[in-house]
Amino acid sequence: MLGKGTWGELLAAGKEKLKEAGVAEYDLDAWYLFEHAFGISRMQYFLCSGEQAGPGEEAFASYESGLSRRSKREPLQHILGTQEFMGLEFTVSRHVLIPRQDTEILVETVLSAHKEKNISVLDMCTGSGCIGISLAVLGGYRHVEAADISEEALVVARANAAGIPGAGNVCFRQSDLFSEFSPETDRYDVIVSNPPYIPSSVIEGLEPEVRDFEPRNALDGAEDGLLFYRRLAEECGRFLKKNGSVYFEIGYDQGEAVSSLLRSHGFKDTEVIKDLAGKDRVVCGRWQTA
Repeated sequence: MLGKGTWGELLAAGKEKLKEAGVAEYDLDAWYLFEHAFGISRMQYFLCSGEQAGPGEEAFASYESGLSRRSKREPLQHILGTQEFMGLEFTVSRHVLIPRQDTEILVETVLSAHKEKNISVLDMCTGSGCIGISLAVLGGYRHVEAADISEEALVVARANAAGIPGAGNVCFRQSDLFSEFSPETDRYDVIVSNPPYIPSSVIEGLEPEVRDFEPRNALDGAEDGLLFYRRLAEECGRFLKKNGSVYFEIGYDQGEAVSSLLRSHGFKDTEVIKDLAGKDRVVCGRWQTA
């Protein structure tokens, strides 16, 4: 149990609890939990940190609960319930991968390459919907669809689309990749995907926040991490319009392997795009019909 003391002591006790639990960003995470529970801004805190804390029991219990959950390495985003992505706020849960800043490179690449509005876009393996919804809102594209095998993930994605202005026209579909699509009726100018790409043997060595709390089916790319890229490279061409393009997020060491897969299935002009840290992050290619 935390002693209530001053507001400053209350925050300091939270930091210490997270530090002892091995949370890397214990200082920042304690602040977010403090702010979330008590509704105190940083400016307010600086003015009142030396004053005796007087939170209601419900707010105090919320702070203690948040610290306890984070100490068990539950992701901060699951505790707070949201994560910012591309300037938009997305609801998250244990059923979806938490949106990451690295994935913004994928969205930014598509937005930069496709400034025209009259195109159709498919976000495959949508999870929280962050990619498809961001493209719909920021790109203003005529038609955006998003698909995922997980109905639980689609519940989250649909709720995000309903709650974010400009995303109400995004269509969702439950499908194991293209199993519920028909090349006769479903053709797109752009297909974008952040599929599972972590090799199975690597997952057990990940941080507890990822290994124990994020959905395994959104992480596991089978033995070499390339299972879904093989399927996407093989299947995407049937669902692209002539000269349509694909954009895939990749692991830092998968650029050449994924590019080679695309080329072997008829894609041209493949390119590997690096993230802000200089690591391979996105592979894209253009489909040309005979």
